[in-house]
Amino acid sequence: MDKPEVPAIGIDLGTTNSAIALWRDGKVQMIPNALGEDLTPSVVSIDEDMHLLVGRPAAERLMTHPRNTAAIFKRFLGSEKRYRLGGQEFSPTELCAIILSTLKADAEAYLGHAIKQVVISVPAYFNDQQRKQVHTAAELAELEAVRLINEPTAAAMAYSLHESHSRRFLVFDIGGGTFDVTIVEFQDGIIEVRASAGDNRLGGEDFTQDLLDGVLQKLQLERESQSLKYLSQLYYACENAKRYSNGQGTRVCLSGEQDINLEFDGHELEKIWQQTLNRLRKPLSQALADARLQPEEIDELILVGGASRQHHVKQVATRLLGRFGRQELDPDRVVAMGAAIQAACRLRDEAVEELILTDVCPFSLGIRVESNGQSGVFSPIIERNTVVPVSLEQRYYAGHEEQSQVCIAIYQGESLWVANNLHIDDLDIDIPTGKGLQSVDVRFSYDINGMLEVDVTITSTGEVHQKVIDRSPTGVSEDDRQASRQRLARLKVHPREQLPNLNLTAKLHRMYEECLGGERRQIEHWLLSFEQALASQDEHYIRDVRQAIQNALAHWDQ
Repeated sequence: MDKPEVPAIGIDLGTTNSAIALWRDGKVQMIPNALGEDLTPSVVSIDEDMHLLVGRPAAERLMTHPRNTAAIFKRFLGSEKRYRLGGQEFSPTELCAIILSTLKADAEAYLGHAIKQVVISVPAYFNDQQRKQVHTAAELAELEAVRLINEPTAAAMAYSLHESHSRRFLVFDIGGGTFDVTIVEFQDGIIEVRASAGDNRLGGEDFTQDLLDGVLQKLQLERESQSLKYLSQLYYACENAKRYSNGQGTRVCLSGEQDINLEFDGHELEKIWQQTLNRLRKPLSQALADARLQPEEIDELILVGGASRQHHVKQVATRLLGRFGRQELDPDRVVAMGAAIQAACRLRDEAVEELILTDVCPFSLGIRVESNGQSGVFSPIIERNTVVPVSLEQRYYAGHEEQSQVCIAIYQGESLWVANNLHIDDLDIDIPTGKGLQSVDVRFSYDINGMLEVDVTITSTGEVHQKVIDRSPTGVSEDDRQASRQRLARLKVHPREQLPNLNLTAKLHRMYEECLGGERRQIEHWLLSFEQALASQDEHYIRDVRQAIQNALAHWDQ
């Protein structure tokens, strides 16, 4: 009997709903669950007979048995939160594993054979710890997560599959529990992520809770004095009302011990949701700023995630970007579709072999330094939203001439103080004494596989110390490790040494020597601007400045 081919399978492990998709015969197919549905609610419950219920049957018990039912647990991956169901205690990771196990069983029933390797989507702003928990959940479900793909990036792949024209788009991805904004450029089959920002505690769940608070306020009820069962029933009613809300308003209806029939007009809803809607603005502004783009430079707005269907959410995105959003692909399924496409790319399927994906480092990487007499200051070397793979270098100085050792303490985060960032590793290096104030060049080289190479060069002796830090959630194989190191080695060239930059610098210096007066001052301005761009080691910034100067020189020559 022939061994079945490895299927290209992608999973969207969602906060509210999860989905699994398959790439087959040149297209994506959603895999139905046992009920014939594409979406499986991310809900787990244990009934009175200690039977485990997952998906739709569990979701039905959210109202009736809230104490033995868990939902929205993806939000708490990487935390110490625990859920007690049927006398048993579960971590968010274990609950996610139960969802993945159910999706695995559905896929195996659909395909008729076992599956192992999958691509799983995660929020773009998940940190290393949260990503490791997703890998752990996959292992508990007897799956191998061969790649984690950021949810907005997966959506971008789904939208780019059959496109040919170059464009720049912003993916506005708001699901049940997380919100991500990602700016992507598509050109010649390459999907390049320019910037990502987000909020892991913002989603459709928050709008439902806001509406629930609004209902309680209208009814003049205190949340704390209500039973958990009644609040669950009220929550379900608010969830339905939110889904059917529009610009004119919505109605919250509940039949039972206390019938409720409340109407909220559009202005009331906007007021109820105003604070949560305002939280959408910061990640969007940050992503644009990190990508150094203005809203008008975005060609398309893509709306992803179930909460993006909400009228008031769409309205905010439209106002901020100045354009209407695309939503041709189902926002609840598009992430799973993109994950399956990434799985097909990994397996080198002919239909997608021309599609190449680059990504960014979502958090800054740097070292601990002393600055202006303050110790424990964070000095970024690779800043967030830098396209990977990347290799960047900075020079640092010893505190005094008799210092015999430096500790390169490596951190991840955005805070000025390393105490608020995530400590990764240390590298201790002996330096010469009695030969003046010593300096070291610290180079960080970061690969899409999650491998960080740290090279520290003592500038007075040329002696190089190196440490390789595997930051991937499951570890990199030796073959992948060697491939990563070869790629990174090719990147360890300062932009000043690249031929286009050398040519422009040489030309500007020659022109400066030839010219006088106002012309010389203009060339000096260009030279200093280009030097500043080169010092940033930011390829996009250098390219833009170089292009601007070359355009100006073209007019100059005329």
